[in-house]
Amino acid sequence: MAGNRRKLDAEFCAGTVRIVTETGKPIAQVAKDLGINETTLASWVSRPRRAGRAETAGESEELARLGRTRS
Repeated sequence: MAGNRRKLDAEFCAGTVRIVTETGKPIAQVAKDLGINETTLASWVSRPRRAGRAETAGESEELARLGRTRS
């Protein structure tokens, strides 16, 4: 099963989070539409919240550009 995993880049992650936050679509719907795990998407969406602040779209794009990931 681990052989089926694919590497998703920071830009894809940031764009997917924007879809959820800007459209208001449910995480489950967006995850299904994009073929990714719902739990994975939920963790991406909650990262800025866990850090105690919301990330702006500009910051997300900059992080994606730099290839930096948040923990």
